[in-house]
Amino acid sequence: MQSVICTLFEGHYHLGVAAFVNSLYKHGYKGDIYAGYLGELPPWAKTTTSSVFGDLQLATFKVNDDINIHFVKLKTSYHLANYKPDFLKWLFEGPAQQVDNIFYFDPDIILDYSWDFYEEWVSFGVTVCEDVNSPLPPNHPRKMAWKKYFGQFNIDLDLNRDIYVNSGFIGVNKKDIGLVDTWIMIQEKIGPVIGGLSRAPFPGEANLAKEHAGDYAPFSKTDQDALNIAIAAWDGVVSFVGKEGMGLQGGATLMLHALGNPKPWKIKFLKQSFLGISPRSVDKKYWKCVDHPISIFNNNYVQRKSLVVNMGAFIGRFYTRN
Repeated sequence: MQSVICTLFEGHYHLGVAAFVNSLYKHGYKGDIYAGYLGELPPWAKTTTSSVFGDLQLATFKVNDDINIHFVKLKTSYHLANYKPDFLKWLFEGPAQQVDNIFYFDPDIILDYSWDFYEEWVSFGVTVCEDVNSPLPPNHPRKMAWKKYFGQFNIDLDLNRDIYVNSGFIGVNKKDIGLVDTWIMIQEKIGPVIGGLSRAPFPGEANLAKEHAGDYAPFSKTDQDALNIAIAAWDGVVSFVGKEGMGLQGGATLMLHALGNPKPWKIKFLKQSFLGISPRSVDKKYWKCVDHPISIFNNNYVQRKSLVVNMGAFIGRFYTRN
């Protein structure tokens, strides 16, 4: 087996996982998907086969003859945003130890390009995409703060690249697992500064304290900052694609990432359109990936929602936010 895919989710994000899997199938992926989760299994995973790997319980859902989802019930105090490198490491050393490549995707991503490309891309190095907040110039104050903080641990950072990557996607060949190890190490050193790795830059009980959450706070993006610092500390090859890779600007997209809130499955499109906010490409693509091979909603609901998305796009031609 050459590659597997993984993701992490809890709560209503299972609605993103299902559409993501459907988009994978649409673009030619065949194989195993490992979905680490907290809470309960998705209601659409009606029939599963139970197993155990180490001290973790797995529930395997057969999507069709080509794809299996292995749900992994996690035991961690980390916010899931900060658990990504640990999950990758666990897979490489555990149930996916025979594979060459592991790709992580956030559950609010929709694939938008042939899977064959990803298999070739990861052969060039660790695969990542530029973030919407990029670039960060070499002497940006956040980067200078990184250099100062990690200098006390004798960790040298190459901060000459302007590009700042999004942590919602990464592809790693097993020969490049050193990047994953470095990412874990960097996060562990950031943890005490931000109040622990149970903290993340999202609303809720686990939100960062105010002093750590500002736009110029050194580690306000937690796992994403840690990934960028790890890339600066690691001496391997990283293959970068620009913002167009995630559909964050015009150009040839590889995937569409639904940044921010609400997510496509939560948006009230007509209300948004009258506020001058039109449906994004990712919103439209999401609602085209909700029925096959995993059926998330009933057909009538999908038809109504698709109609509302189209109406929202039409209204958006006349109402735009200034």
